[in-house]
Amino acid sequence: MVNLIDGKATAATIKAEIKAEVEAIVASGGKRPHLAAILVGHDGGSETYVKNKVLACEACGFESTLLRFEDDITEQKLLDEVEKLNANPSVDGFIVQLPLPKHIDEQKVIEAIDPRKDVDGFHPVNVGRMAIGLPAFISATPKGILELLRRYNIPTSGKKCVILGRSNIVGKPMSQLMMQKNGGDATVTVCHSHSPQLKDECREADIIIAAIGRPAFVTADMVKPGAVIIDVGTTRVPDPTRKSGYRLSGDVDFENVAPLCSAITPVPGGVGPMTICMLMQNTLQAARQS
Repeated sequence: MVNLIDGKATAATIKAEIKAEVEAIVASGGKRPHLAAILVGHDGGSETYVKNKVLACEACGFESTLLRFEDDITEQKLLDEVEKLNANPSVDGFIVQLPLPKHIDEQKVIEAIDPRKDVDGFHPVNVGRMAIGLPAFISATPKGILELLRRYNIPTSGKKCVILGRSNIVGKPMSQLMMQKNGGDATVTVCHSHSPQLKDECREADIIIAAIGRPAFVTADMVKPGAVIIDVGTTRVPDPTRKSGYRLSGDVDFENVAPLCSAITPVPGGVGPMTICMLMQNTLQAARQS
């Protein structure tokens, strides 16, 4: 019987834990954590993400501020806005929702954020600290995956873990965390679209973390029986039977892979809800530190 890893239910539990801690802080005269978000333009995906982040702030008892700008904002004006948030003592942490318009250098904006307020965990200071096992803000998706594995008591120590994808946001930090003694403590292989023995590598894995951005990329012939599958992918694929005209598809062919697994995350309702929830955890950490 496959164990479905329910990210939605786990995230709800963690948000309730955070809310209880926040109320205790406020009751003892402390300040309510405050998360700010900068949203540039009107990208549909970004709008949804930010809306969900604002709702999560409400659920956790945080204060939240949303700063919206049109997509013709200059790079300098955006950097000035980042500087204002860096200097604002009432804001504990903030995010700049990616992607940004083409004329803005994303890396420049990320590096302008004060690492002590970088609750997305994208600043090179936080990435570097995380890589060598020092306390840092860890980017939310990898942190959420680690939390799911822990809460579902999935053994990771000494296991062979294959990570599909090498992005700065998921693949690279995930490989660091799964490798670390106080993290996953696993034997880690990172594969990507140019890896020649991709199927063979996957077939040997006890844990596969798929973050390659291709719908149904992981097929049944790539999975050994009893493996644990974490599906990070969320791609909109056309579906005429849905009112919206599309459905969300993960990187795993769920229908055919699930029967082989000992545990698997669904899409939606798996890794996604955990990502926002870990952003809340990072904000609470920032509030404690400030």
